[in-house]
Amino acid sequence: MKRSDFHYELPDELIARYPLAERTASRLLCLDGADGAVDHRRFEELPDLLQPQDLLVFNDTRVIPARVYGKKASGGQLEMLVERVLATDAALVHLKVSRSPAVGARLILEGGHEAVVEAREEGLFRLRFTDSPVMAVLEAVGHMPLPPYIDRPDEVTDEERYQTVFGEKPGAVAAPTAGLHFDESVMARLEARGIRRTFVTLHVGAGTFQPVRTEDIREHHMHQEWLSVEQSVVDAVAETRARGGRVVAVGTTAVRALESASASGRLAPFAGETNIFIYPGYRFRSTDAMVTNFHLPESTLIMLVSAFAGREQTLAAYRAAISERYRFFSYGDAMLIFPHPDAIEDGSTHS
Repeated sequence: MKRSDFHYELPDELIARYPLAERTASRLLCLDGADGAVDHRRFEELPDLLQPQDLLVFNDTRVIPARVYGKKASGGQLEMLVERVLATDAALVHLKVSRSPAVGARLILEGGHEAVVEAREEGLFRLRFTDSPVMAVLEAVGHMPLPPYIDRPDEVTDEERYQTVFGEKPGAVAAPTAGLHFDESVMARLEARGIRRTFVTLHVGAGTFQPVRTEDIREHHMHQEWLSVEQSVVDAVAETRARGGRVVAVGTTAVRALESASASGRLAPFAGETNIFIYPGYRFRSTDAMVTNFHLPESTLIMLVSAFAGREQTLAAYRAAISERYRFFSYGDAMLIFPHPDAIEDGSTHS
């Protein structure tokens, strides 16, 4: 399967560069992968579109202020994006700089903080922070790591709006954006309707924006991300299935967490790294429906959605969204997707 099989043309003005005033004011495109049917709704209607026996699986990661500016001690400005905090004083980072620093080079960050390049690892730099812990530096001078396509400096409002209301475990450098649509009111309505919830953790890495550079998508190598699926999640999923409910993953990160923890054939507790790459032909074991945003052309995320709902159905839904002037990407509108029957391992969905 080719990368170009997942291309679509998006007018630039449909990229949402700012969030709406209210989280739940977004639109919600409902896609039935079984027949490609599309329905245009509002996100605030979500509780009415789910059933009381359903289970929502959220990602409770929290975005850290991972972008820091500075310069090399030898001169030259730099922009640093933390990919992962490795230890109290160490991090793996991306560096945007005119000339890559050598191992041993000293970096002067905003606020006078310093770090030293200890190693290069597959295009990333391992830094040791010499005067303050990594998280202390980020909290002091870090900026919210808005995605490249938002194409503007971060603002004070992004500190709240580029976080979910339920995020509590710091470690992500990109938001699990499907969760951005939920506020306390819709969470309360879901609970009142009897729709249960559980939480996985997947610390989203900057690699989520890494383009697929190979035309044959099977040759693409996914980035590593850390996740945790606890026994409580396994139990909640089992109880949901036993009562005939559906497991509704909120975001592609929740999908990747559930499916990574199901690699043995059944969902089990898991904590560790994943580089799972889901594209058409994959059979989902632990996901019966998903809430997600609209994703970039030719990205691994639109490939995941295509695996779930069918490529033709997905691209047709995207064309409908463009025609109806939906807002795209992180601060954009959402989708509620039910799968193509062939995408589910046992060939049937839970209804």
